[in-house]
Amino acid sequence: MTEKDAVIIGSGSGGLSALRQIKNATDNYLVIDPGPLGTKCARVGCMPSKALIKAANDFHRRHKFQSEGISGAENLSINPDAVMEYVRGMRDKFAGNMETVTRKLAGDKLIEAKAKILAPDMVEAGGEKIKTKSIVIAAGASPLVPGPWREFGERVLTSETIFEQKQIPKKIAVIGLGVIGLELGQALSRIGVEAVGFDMKETLGGISDESVKKRAIEAVSKDFPIHLGEAAKLTSTKDCKITVCYGDHCDCYDAVLAAMGVSPNIEGLGLENLGVELNERGLPNFNPRTAQIADLPVFIAGDVNGCRPILHEALDEGFIAGKNAAAGKQDCFCRRVPLRIVFSDPQIAAVGYMREELESTGREFVVGREDFSDQARAALEQNNKGLLHIYADKQTARFLGAEMAIPGAEHIAHQLAVAAQNQMTVFEMLQSPFYHPVLEEGLRSALRNAASKLKDKHNQPELLVCGSCPESPLC
Repeated sequence: MTEKDAVIIGSGSGGLSALRQIKNATDNYLVIDPGPLGTKCARVGCMPSKALIKAANDFHRRHKFQSEGISGAENLSINPDAVMEYVRGMRDKFAGNMETVTRKLAGDKLIEAKAKILAPDMVEAGGEKIKTKSIVIAAGASPLVPGPWREFGERVLTSETIFEQKQIPKKIAVIGLGVIGLELGQALSRIGVEAVGFDMKETLGGISDESVKKRAIEAVSKDFPIHLGEAAKLTSTKDCKITVCYGDHCDCYDAVLAAMGVSPNIEGLGLENLGVELNERGLPNFNPRTAQIADLPVFIAGDVNGCRPILHEALDEGFIAGKNAAAGKQDCFCRRVPLRIVFSDPQIAAVGYMREELESTGREFVVGREDFSDQARAALEQNNKGLLHIYADKQTARFLGAEMAIPGAEHIAHQLAVAAQNQMTVFEMLQSPFYHPVLEEGLRSALRNAASKLKDKHNQPELLVCGSCPESPLC
């Protein structure tokens, strides 16, 4: 029997982050992963989807050429199959690089096999039992496909199979309009696929603010039809590959893209052998600030825990899990401000507290609003659409969070995340410079709108100008 200081189950982003911390403390460890290596983000997630979105948006811009004096757009064409070939090429580069990184980090301590936990201090892999002082579970997650849907076989695609299609189906039903469904559905529509979106919830991209959601729906609906608020059902008929029914209406599709969330990779993992209670998803409770499961020397990180399935969060969780697993103690770590981005058009983002979270707690807050249909730089880019809402505490003026469906949301969201992380007030945020003409001026307008609703309680200057400068006075 082999004895180790630590065993890491999974070599995705969370597992590699944990490995880096464990390597600082010991070289007596093992990494267990059945493959394929290369991280979910690089292989089937963030990177290939962004390559597809880039190609789709490039082709979509042809609609604006004529107004800019550029002729010939009517002669442009796109080959969806060739686009996917390009996407796979980009994907292979990123995934190949990450596989190289994984093998280099793990060295000869990588076992490419499926792991099973036998006890809080015992793991089995490749026919070998390994006794260990600590375990880090970072097994990841896979797209959720309802059991009855599996009878349709390859006609039901997921984010893990869509990029492998040598021939893209001409008509696809996208079921689930969260991050993955919205991004892929809109991009597929823009490269010439007849895509139709469905979601049983009356929301889009996870937005909770009703006004922002309404604007997002209006904009996205111009690209491809979407149906919200009722579950879609799949059936088979004699002359249709796959039939999707929504309410009283049924239509025939070549394929379905299932984008209804993910399921943790825990089948056969042996979590029941930890001796702790498992929830309805088959997962144990854990402390998100220590990554520890109960009082065991077992830690959980990344998508497998079902908490924050986002890459930078997986890296943080891996850091916490690896640090505590290596140290043999349970230090608490502060978590970063929540940041979520959907790379749709308009881009959707949420920072800090979402509106529904604030309303559920009864906290008093004001809303700063900016309509991007009138925003100057967005108009110059012919992309003036969407709405930005920021939330500020009514008593302290502290910035609490934001939701938006606007162009350039990925950049504005990062600026707001810095403000939230540093617990800045609206007035402190307004002291920063805003260049002209940029999309960020829309953020300044939203901040000013919030400040106008706080001015009776907070008589602070928007801009502090030094009075002892040697230069000439400002005009």
